[in-house]
Amino acid sequence: MSNITGIHHVTAIAGPAQENLDFYAGILGMRLVKKSVNQDDPSTYHLFYADGEGHAGSDLTFFPWAHMPRGRDGTGLTNEVSLAVPAGSLTYWTERLQKHGVKTGAQVTRFGERTLPFTDVHGLALALVETSDAREFTPWNGSPVPVEHQIRGLHTVRISERNIAPTEKLLKNGMGFTLKAEENGWKRYALGEGGSGRVLDVEELPNVARGAWGTGRVHHVAWRVNDDAAELAARKQLHDVGTQTTEVIDRFWFKSVYFSEPGGALFEIATDGPGFEIDESADALGTQLILPPWLEPARAEIEKGLPVLVAPMAESPATR
Repeated sequence: MSNITGIHHVTAIAGPAQENLDFYAGILGMRLVKKSVNQDDPSTYHLFYADGEGHAGSDLTFFPWAHMPRGRDGTGLTNEVSLAVPAGSLTYWTERLQKHGVKTGAQVTRFGERTLPFTDVHGLALALVETSDAREFTPWNGSPVPVEHQIRGLHTVRISERNIAPTEKLLKNGMGFTLKAEENGWKRYALGEGGSGRVLDVEELPNVARGAWGTGRVHHVAWRVNDDAAELAARKQLHDVGTQTTEVIDRFWFKSVYFSEPGGALFEIATDGPGFEIDESADALGTQLILPPWLEPARAEIEKGLPVLVAPMAESPATR
């Protein structure tokens, strides 16, 4: 039995921060729920986009390292992030994305789910997946996207491996996943009974070289645990199957443990709390630069090195 309950967040590498904000808040209609900095590199932002309340499992986050070269496709990386939208939404989303000049692929069906693949402004592979699964979700009233079409949270991630066997062993024995289905070379693993936010897709590509981090690529995938005790238990389970991890790291809004799965993709275990409202009120989320307490003494220096961000312009109802 595993203490891991689903996807907590996904963090990717972006180009210029303003372009990232314009895409995720302005086009996708997600709420910027936390504007902070990379705690290991305070010279860049750490931007968190989520639902109206910033539920764990809804946030897609970014390090805008505009100086980095474009990442390289390949194995050992998380190569696509899927976002959950309500059933029947893809017609709306296809029209909206195309209206804003976003390149989309053809709609496909994956594991019985209607899916629209596309790429973000900096080349990150994304997909919108229709689902009727129950989700923790709070609408964002300031979104340019109507409530009935808003993104509900993270649905799944897709990883490519040169050798799937060691990763499969870790997923099953160290993290509590079970194999639920196979389709077109992909294996779908699930936590518990599966469903939106609790699945992971993996493919084996033995003749494909290792990919590389860079702009437009996923940095890491974080998996949810309820609290500190569950995190320690999950860390012990990883150690019991021979996986090395970091110590528990306090990220202020949650606590984290990091490790690499055997193929090379970076994973994290993150607690659900204390959450984003520990230092901002619900109505003010994402409006100010928020620093964890240990970085506050350097606020003036940090702020001088960051570009000013401007909220995307509001859309009229006729253009939504």
